[in-house]
This record gives sequence, structure tokens and C-alpha cells, in this order.
Amino acid sequence: MSERIRVAVVGLGYWGPNLARNFERLADADLAYCCDLVPENLEKARAQFPGAVVTGDLDQVLADPGLDAVVIATPAPTHYSLGKRVLDAGKHVLIEKPLALKAADAKDLVATAAAKDVRLMVGHLLEYHPGVRKVKALLEAGELGRTFYVYANRLNLGKVRADENALWSLGPHDISVINYLTGEEPEEHVSWLDPHKSRKITVVGAEKMVVFDDMEAERKVTVYDRGATTTRTKFETYGEFVTLHFGD
Repeated sequence: MSERIRVAVVGLGYWGPNLARNFERLADADLAYCCDLVPENLEKARAQFPGAVVTGDLDQVLADPGLDAVVIATPAPTHYSLGKRVLDAGKHVLIEKPLALKAADAKDLVATAAAKDVRLMVGHLLEYHPGVRKVKALLEAGELGRTFYVYANRLNLGKVRADENALWSLGPHDISVINYLTGEEPEEHVSWLDPHKSRKITVVGAEKMVVFDDMEAERKVTVYDRGATTTRTKFETYGEFVTLHFGD
């Protein structure tokens, strides 16, 4: 590759513009292409990234012999097929999490990258967070002694996606961090060894949510007027008929 890496960003919906903006600002990278199938996204990209070629044709992007790498920020179900096309074209690729929705597809991408002698990366950005790096340093220095287990909670009344579930949307962050910190595969445990005593039961309903926290001295039960309502109309995917409401 040349000293300045020429990059294309494919997928300009929710997260892609953030990636494009950062690559455009890097001193050793050139944002060469912005690619998407949605005309509205293309128009926004033309205004935001005037120095890049904006196109809806991925073949045009991959045909450029001077292009070094491609960033894929499209919906999760397309990660494997698009990643495969990029690797087959001999380009380095960064794929947003999750790498693929099937283990076999992920393994195929890894094998293809090795066969083509190009770099395959996944967007596990939390591995580069200064706080996570500090925890890693403490673990490696032996400051915490023997590590018994690591657990993480990642919950949100947030955007309900029609093309992926909570595991694929949120889970990869914590799994990647746990793998990074411990070098081991995560498992599920219950334990008596923890600095915090937690006895909490959360019930999430369609209309409201209630939390029973036995560690609270005064407020044992809290009711939240927040939830997700659904219509009776039949839709093809779950996310299409969920409406969130944020009450008290």
C-alpha cells in the first residue's frame, strides 16, 4: 500500500457516516468512496464528503486498483456477502460487528482473507477504549490476583432493529472485551465472590416495567412507565410493529 491508505465506506445509514468522518480526518488516510443503495444517504454523503466519490455501485468501488481498504457498515445480514466480495477483490476490509450471523460464514471470511493475504478486521471499538486498556494493564500486572470471572450487563430501552436481535446488536461488544481482557471464551456463572451484593429482579412488560431490588433500604419496588407497545397488524419482522414509549 502507499503511505496514505485509500478507503471506501460502504453503508451510510446509522453508523457509516461516523466512520467516513473519522477516516476523512485521519492524516494517513484518504476517504476515496462512499457507497450506499439509498438515494437519500448518497445525497447527504455528497454534501458531507465532497472529496469522495459517492456511488451506489459496489463493483465500481472494487474495480479501482488504487483502493486499499473497504469499511462495511451495512445491516448485519449483509456483512458476510459483502465482506466476501471485498476480500475476493483483494482489498483489506473492516466489517462492523457482528462479523457474520453464522459461525461458518465468519470462518469462511477468515479463511478467505488468509488465502488472499489481506487484513480482515471487526469493529470491536471498545477494545481500544482507554478505560478497557487500563483494566487490561492491571490484569497483566497481576494487580487483581487470580481472575475468577468477568460479567457484563448491557441493557437499553433503545432502537429495536428488525434485521438483528439484541444478542447480535449488543452482545459482541461485551464478548470482544471479555476475550480481550482474559484471552478466554466467556461462560455463564453464578457466584458468592463479588464486591457488590445484588438481589434484583426486573420484569419487563409491554406497558410498564417493574424492578424489585432487595438491597434498597426504602424503595424495594420501583415501577417504570416505560415499555414497548405492539399493533395487531401482521408484519414480516418484529421490529416493524414495535413502538417505544418513554414515560415516568
